[in-house]
Amino acid sequence: MLDLRRFTGREMRLGDKLLEFNWGFLLLITVIASMGFAMLYSVADGSFSPWALKQMLRFALGVGIMIVVAMIDLRLWMRVAYPLYGVALVLVTAVDIVGFKGMGAQRWLNLGIIQLQPSEVMKVALLLALARYFHGLALDEVSRLRNLIVPLLLIAVPVALVVKQPDLGTAILLTVSGVVIFFAAGLAWRYFVAGGLAVLAAIPIVWDRLHDYQRDRVFTFLDPERDPLGAGYHILQSKIALGSGGIFGKGFMAGTQAHLNFLPEKQTDFIFTMLGEELGFIGGITLLAFYCIALAFAFSVALQSRNQFGRLLAMGVAVSFFFYVFINAAMVMGLLPVVGVPLPLVSYGGTAMLSIMFAFGLLMSVYVHRNLEISRSPSAFW
Repeated sequence: MLDLRRFTGREMRLGDKLLEFNWGFLLLITVIASMGFAMLYSVADGSFSPWALKQMLRFALGVGIMIVVAMIDLRLWMRVAYPLYGVALVLVTAVDIVGFKGMGAQRWLNLGIIQLQPSEVMKVALLLALARYFHGLALDEVSRLRNLIVPLLLIAVPVALVVKQPDLGTAILLTVSGVVIFFAAGLAWRYFVAGGLAVLAAIPIVWDRLHDYQRDRVFTFLDPERDPLGAGYHILQSKIALGSGGIFGKGFMAGTQAHLNFLPEKQTDFIFTMLGEELGFIGGITLLAFYCIALAFAFSVALQSRNQFGRLLAMGVAVSFFFYVFINAAMVMGLLPVVGVPLPLVSYGGTAMLSIMFAFGLLMSVYVHRNLEISRSPSAFW
């Protein structure tokens, strides 16, 4: 590894940055994505069309985006954090005006060459904006009430817009990611206790405002057998498929629940279930182990960063990635209610794939520039 301290006083050259790029991490996420390609190939009964080939092309594009983002100076990402957040907010707002519906929710914009889900873009933009905001505060300033108004608004506005779409899963991820940034920035514990009590008090109000299908998901989570052919069908079929896979699975492309179309949304939200049926417990635990290694690297990047912006950004990416994996895996196992959260790098989806690769590019930018010291004064942002 290069000692980045020898670059003090001059900018790193492109060649230096390429040498610092962690190619082992790129190999790891390629392996994870390849397991997704294999499952999408299997879903289509041994065909690269309509899912696997598109996903492979998106990942290849994502790799290019990741490398380019990693090469850009971390200080530039700090400077453009608020403008990027503004663009993401405009896109999320535009969904309510010109967005189109899919699977009962209005979450997408048709841009001609791509169908964009702005809430996925907002997940990354929010991390950038919060990391920049708290970078400019000293530790003793973080817990002052007046300094919490702006970051709370940065979270609350997109969450409210996403809930309206409705997309409860993404709203939860945005909220949790924001809370983690608050924690990493050093916010006093009393605010978390007060926030927790406020959430508990708001549960009856939130419950009254939930859509009927969202309430059904909660009831189904508590008792899937209450409507086995309706609201409980998805999770019951998921459990059957996971259980039938056993230790070693039924074999690649031999999953009966998936190939006989008992398993719903098997190319997106329930792809982990299909993997468990075909590759068994061994296949599922292997994928989760790869995720854990990726998470360990992300957290180590946060700990290594010598500047607050990079530390908070890397921590946000790591926690967001963790909750993607945790919520999807727990959902298909019946440990959480069913929400629309894809399995990162594995589930089929263009915006989700490109946004997570962009986030990994930011993570790698923090890693490449981990010894960069950035002043906490506002004038240093420009």
